[in-house]
Amino acid sequence: MHRDAPKHDVDEADLKVGKPKSYAAGIPGVAVSLKRGIEQMGPTRTALTLRLLNQRAGFDCPGCAWPEPRQVDGEKRKLAEFCENGAKAVAEEATRRRVDREFFATHSIADLRDKTDYWLGQQGRVTEPFVLREGATHYEPISWDAAFDLVAGELNGLASPHEAVFYTSGRTSNEAAFLYQLLVRSYGTNNLPDCSNMCHESSGAALAASTGIGKGSVTLADIHHADLVVVVGQNPGTNHPRMLSALETAKGNGAKVLAVNPLPEAGLMRFKNPQNVRGVVGEGTPLADEFAQIRLGGDLALFQAVGHLLLQWDEEAPGAIIDREFVQSSTHGYEDWAKNLLEIDWPETEKATGLPREQIEHVARMIATSERTIYCWAMGLTQHKHAVPTIAEIANLALARGMIGKPGAGLCPVRGHSNVQGDRTMGVWEKMPESFMDALDREFGITVPREHGWDTVDSIRAMRDGRGKVFFAMGGNFASATPDSDVTAKALSSCSLTVHVSTKLNRSHVVHGTTALILPTLGRTERDVQESGPQFVTVEDSMSQVHASRGRVKPASAHLISEVAIVCRLAERLLGADHAVPWRSFEKNYDLIRDRIAGVVPGCEDYNRRVREPDGFVLPNAPRDAREFTGTETGKGTFTVSEFEYPEVPAGRLLLQTMRSHDQYNTTIYGLSDRYRGIEDGRRVVFVNPDDLAELGIADGEIVDLVSEWRDGDRRAPRFRAVSYPTARGCAAAYFPEANALVPLDSVAEKSNTPVSKAVVVRLEPHHHS
Repeated sequence: MHRDAPKHDVDEADLKVGKPKSYAAGIPGVAVSLKRGIEQMGPTRTALTLRLLNQRAGFDCPGCAWPEPRQVDGEKRKLAEFCENGAKAVAEEATRRRVDREFFATHSIADLRDKTDYWLGQQGRVTEPFVLREGATHYEPISWDAAFDLVAGELNGLASPHEAVFYTSGRTSNEAAFLYQLLVRSYGTNNLPDCSNMCHESSGAALAASTGIGKGSVTLADIHHADLVVVVGQNPGTNHPRMLSALETAKGNGAKVLAVNPLPEAGLMRFKNPQNVRGVVGEGTPLADEFAQIRLGGDLALFQAVGHLLLQWDEEAPGAIIDREFVQSSTHGYEDWAKNLLEIDWPETEKATGLPREQIEHVARMIATSERTIYCWAMGLTQHKHAVPTIAEIANLALARGMIGKPGAGLCPVRGHSNVQGDRTMGVWEKMPESFMDALDREFGITVPREHGWDTVDSIRAMRDGRGKVFFAMGGNFASATPDSDVTAKALSSCSLTVHVSTKLNRSHVVHGTTALILPTLGRTERDVQESGPQFVTVEDSMSQVHASRGRVKPASAHLISEVAIVCRLAERLLGADHAVPWRSFEKNYDLIRDRIAGVVPGCEDYNRRVREPDGFVLPNAPRDAREFTGTETGKGTFTVSEFEYPEVPAGRLLLQTMRSHDQYNTTIYGLSDRYRGIEDGRRVVFVNPDDLAELGIADGEIVDLVSEWRDGDRRAPRFRAVSYPTARGCAAAYFPEANALVPLDSVAEKSNTPVSKAVVVRLEPHHHS
């Protein structure tokens, strides 16, 4: 066991608050990348892994899903095709630190439960399967065979397959995801919640209705050649920093950038690219030409106001603003949309957005005069009650101006997690369409269930209520990723068995059922050798490019097996050796899996040949490729009519959003430095506008409890330091997972059922030491 993991946990008394940065990346980003790599991996492994990260002969970053440049677009990859947080992600996975038998013998489950998420994650890679038996105080080793027998026995003992929940994280490869959903459906249920349910489900719901496909309609080259890039509800500098390079290229080609966000984000203000001279010794590149500091949840009102102005200006100069030919030939519902926006209430719009009418008109002029506009967004839009209408309103603007299926223009939901989009393409969804189910039946000679399953929120409710009895997670950290932390913990603890396929220790291993299993798997960086020889896997990036990923590092332990092997071996135990699906053959040779994907998944024909091309292949996208919208109910691009809506907050309350620190990715906490916001050595902070602090009578630096208010009562998260910060008036922000306890399980987006993590009504109360 390596002893270089932190021996002590976080002491929030050490927290330091400094001045926020006015730029992102630069030399500090390079220095942090190398420092973290050497601390976790040592110099030799750091050099090896970073050299191969996001390269054609290497492995895909286990962090975000931002795409790489393609040869077909005449673009070249850099020698360092990664960002600071990508380097941190690799360091976490390829670390020399180990969680082994000695570790679990030393630390009881009660001891581990008291540790922070940061401390748990820093202990390192799990080396072999471990079980926590009923009533036991410590995890203990278990053989793979015994582990699979335990899971299969528990699942086969249920009264119905629908009593089991099978969760998936975006880290899973296409091959593992395809087999996983095939296993679950062969077993007899569609209970396949995944991390998309908590992030971009709202994008999928809105885009499927508007354009016929729940994915974006742009490529990386489109961003490079746009006239205007609208970045809404998104922090590229932390969540997908390589996007800053794309914006820098676009700016160099003459583009303008419009940033719409409640917080001023350093990455959108100025980017110091460490791969060019200007970023090293110069001032870097100013990115945002306009910063609209929107009030949380005011985006729908903003884009409706923009639509109103575009329509008004087009009436004054017919055809100058609206692409009337495209609207007439390729869309449906335009007249209803225009009628809905004929009149707007400007005072109410200013109240909803927190923006003056003059700035809204300026934003509208930027959109009206751009010939090639791309709209990018992330969780700042998707995690609101009215998220689906908001995204649909963005699609309305793009349709009205003919900005879909046009080079340098389109819709770009920026997926956060590597291969979260690929998981969905491969069938990990609780309500896949009938055509996909029919294809599975034909390909394998089986009959899969058609009844829709539970998504993430419904799965928590089911486990809480005793209807879900076994929880199986393929990756991820469910206990920390989900809303309403106490309710989720009670739900998991109500299960007879919880199983986590993991690389590292996390919160979900200590929030467990009557019996708990940790099944350790190979990471994206590691060599995967099966009976037929070395294997590779495939992933899909945020812009529908499917490409290969080849691990090159020696596995952390000889006892680790791949996700594919875990699924195949469990399937044989659960379904029997004579099952129609050739599970054993799939484990031996991943090409055989890809041959079957080609027979089931639309757009994946000739998969094995095409994915071996230097950049893989791009999945078809009718709106992008042919300006066709065959997937909508009308067969055309569809305008959506939405009611004016925004969250209203009682006096003395704030609207809270949960967000990431710069030193984390999703629920993985890399460190305690959010240097862009000036926070060091701690995480329990709440960012509040100084005028709001004064109005509430809270001093800058005061320790407060955050109390969220919902119809079923209050939820409390204690001991947060109030930090004066230039966020929008009436709005506040705090890191997740610490603030997830404040998000009510039943506070969800309409149509998508996504937790409303960006609009939590809270009050701040002085903390009283007990």
